[in-house]
Amino acid sequence: MNEGLIPKRYAKALFEFASEKGDAQRLYALMKNIDAAFASASGIQKALANPYIAPADKKQLLSTAAAAGNDTVFADFLSLLEHNRRLDMARPIALAYMDIFRKANGIKVVKVQSAAPLDAASEAKLKDLIAAHIGGNSMEYTSSVNPDLIGGFTVQTGNERLDASVANELKQLRLNLISK
Repeated sequence: MNEGLIPKRYAKALFEFASEKGDAQRLYALMKNIDAAFASASGIQKALANPYIAPADKKQLLSTAAAAGNDTVFADFLSLLEHNRRLDMARPIALAYMDIFRKANGIKVVKVQSAAPLDAASEAKLKDLIAAHIGGNSMEYTSSVNPDLIGGFTVQTGNERLDASVANELKQLRLNLISK
């Protein structure tokens, strides 16, 4: 089966259920926690895929990764995944849920990379420019440092990418010189 379709269906059903309960925002935070846990610890996916680990232990692992505490909606969701033998799809479901939530709430994901850490004034100015570009949407802004850029920065939002780095300028110059 298409693993892309299954997580989207679970995520859509969870989003609709959580929205009815008024818990969509809280579940969004839990899904972000799950994604961060998977990103920082590669062993989580291996544990979920391991048939020798009890489903109850897998549910406990996911609950701990999400920092869910005694969240009943999340616990019911994990029970559904356990019943349908889909606990190993927790991360794709979390990613699909985050996409659905962002679309429903007009949230754009903005990733900025710079060659060196940006000072507060420059970062504020960049945030203002990005906010003006994306219009009335709110944004989840993350920034990181990538010394390979040599100088400048890159901005990624959705399918758009602005590359104002020295590395890109050098690459373009090299391509121009090769083509002549």
